[in-house]
Amino acid sequence: MNRLTTERLDLEPLEARHALEMFSVLGDPAIYRFIDESVPVAPETLEKRYQMLEGRASPDGRQSWLNWIVRERSSGRAVGYVQATVGEDAQADIAYVFATEAQGRGFARESVRATLAELGASHGVATYRARVDARNERSIRLLRGLGFERVGSNRGDDLFAK
Repeated sequence: MNRLTTERLDLEPLEARHALEMFSVLGDPAIYRFIDESVPVAPETLEKRYQMLEGRASPDGRQSWLNWIVRERSSGRAVGYVQATVGEDAQADIAYVFATEAQGRGFARESVRATLAELGASHGVATYRARVDARNERSIRLLRGLGFERVGSNRGDDLFAK
């Protein structure tokens, strides 16, 4: 799994050693307004999850699980993560979460753009999908700006593909 760089960001493959740092990023309840997850209860919880993700594959080996911690290069500080689940069908489901103070600065757009390029070049992905809460206007604008189109909805989420 490759390390990615953009003009302002470094995307490092996520590892268990990032758990404590990411616990502080993911500890703000405000970032869960539009995502179906809960605030992590302890760094150890994240560490166990990240250990599992370090394998980079689903237990049956049919999917690649690719996760990057996103750092602002100027400060070295973690600002969020990007993840992709790549299936055998050359399709990838992407997701991203950024700290409240990092939102609105173009970090998500920059890091998702780099992730899409990497998925196409290194993993042969031809189709990208994302699921977004229908109320999350900022994320919907981001996906549309990257060429995604709304293809459906399911239980309050809009489904996008590119």
